[in-house]
Amino acid sequence: MRIVLQRVSRARVTVNDRVTGQIGAGLLLLAGFRAEDTEETLAWMAEKVTGLRIFPDDDGKMNRSLDDVNGALLVVSQFTLYGDARKGRRPSFVEAAPPEIAIPLYERFVHLLRAGGRDVQTGEFGANMQVELVNDGPVTLVLER
Repeated sequence: MRIVLQRVSRARVTVNDRVTGQIGAGLLLLAGFRAEDTEETLAWMAEKVTGLRIFPDDDGKMNRSLDDVNGALLVVSQFTLYGDARKGRRPSFVEAAPPEIAIPLYERFVHLLRAGGRDVQTGEFGANMQVELVNDGPVTLVLER
C-alpha cells in the first residue's frame, strides 16, 4: 500500500461537478493498493496515518496527531501511485491491484479510519475525480508498507 498524505486547510473531490467528499482542516490521502496488501497492511497504515504527529502544537512544532486536533480525512483512491515509468514513455501499472481486489481493500481501509469516530470523506473509486486542496504548511509525506 502506498499513500501520499497532505496536511490541508480544506479539500474536496468532485465527480461530474458533484461533490463526493469535502473536509476542512485535516489530511488528504491519495491511496494506492497492491494485490499483496493484507488486513495487517491496512491496519498498520490506518494507525500510522492517524497517529503521525504532523500538526503544530502551541510552539509551532509538529507534535500533534490528527486525533489530537480532531482533524478530518479525505481518502481518494489512486492506482497511478503504482505507475512505473522506468522504461519507455508510458507508465506501467502492473503493480497496482485490479479493481476486484482494490475496491474491497479501499473500503476496508476507509472503515478502519472511521472506526475511531473520525470524519472520513471519500472520492468515488474508479471515477474521473477532480481534487482541490489548500495545503497547510505545506506538509506532504509518502507512506508505504
